Amino acid sequence: MNKREDDKYAVIVAGGIGKRMKSGLPKQFMKLEDQPVMLHTLRVFHEFDKKLKIIIVLHSDYFDMWNSICEEYLCTVPHEVIKGGETRFDSVNNGLEAIKSDNGFVGIHDAVRPLVSIDTISRCFDSAMKYGNALPAISPSESVRIIVAGGNKPLDRKKIYLIQTPQVFSVARIKEAYKQKYKPDFTDDATVFETLGEKINIVKGDLLNIKLTTPADIEYAEVLLKQRNKL
Repeated sequence: MNKREDDKYAVIVAGGIGKRMKSGLPKQFMKLEDQPVMLHTLRVFHEFDKKLKIIIVLHSDYFDMWNSICEEYLCTVPHEVIKGGETRFDSVNNGLEAIKSDNGFVGIHDAVRPLVSIDTISRCFDSAMKYGNALPAISPSESVRIIVAGGNKPLDRKKIYLIQTPQVFSVARIKEAYKQKYKPDFTDDATVFETLGEKINIVKGDLLNIKLTTPADIEYAEVLLKQRNKL
C-alpha cells in the first residue's frame, strides 16, 4: 500500500442548497465569524497539510459566487472546483474522478462541518494509512430509542455511533466502490465502501465537529469558534 506523504487528497462536498436553513443562500456560503462557512473548512484542511490536494465539489450555479468570495476574502489556498451532480453520491463520484492517480488516500468531507479540527483530520488519515479506511465517530450522550412495529424500544447507546466526516479511504478502493449504481441505502461514503466487503474502521471523532443544518447550528458554531479562537 502506497503511503507517500504527498498522496493525500480532500474532496469537500458542497453541493447543497440549504433548504433547512430557510435562507436563499446555501449554508456553505453563510457567514460564520464574518467569513463564509466553506472558507473555514477549506483553510483547516490546508493547515493540516500544505501539500494536500483539495477538490471542492460545487453546484455549477455557484461557481461565480465562490470565485467572488475567494477574491473578496483573499483566499490563496490552492484548490480545484468540480461540478456537483444530482445527488451527493454523484457529487462525490465527480470529485473522485478528478483525482487522476489511484495512489494514496482521500478524505471526503462535508463543507458544512467547518469546525473539524486538525487533530481529527490527522487521526483519520493516520488510521486509514494503517487500515485502509477511517471514519470519525462519537457516542450519543442522550438515550436512544428505535421505532418498531406497535411502538418503540430503547437501544444500548454504548453500541451506537454518530458518524462524522472526513471519512478517509484508499483512493483506489473508494473509486472502485463508486463505480456501482446509486442505492437509497447509501447514507454516506462508508456505506458505499463497505459493499466491497471492506471492514469499516471507526476512530475517535470530535463533539465540536458539528454539521451545520439549521439556523441554530450557525449560532452554536459562532460560540464554539469564538471560544476556540481565544485558546
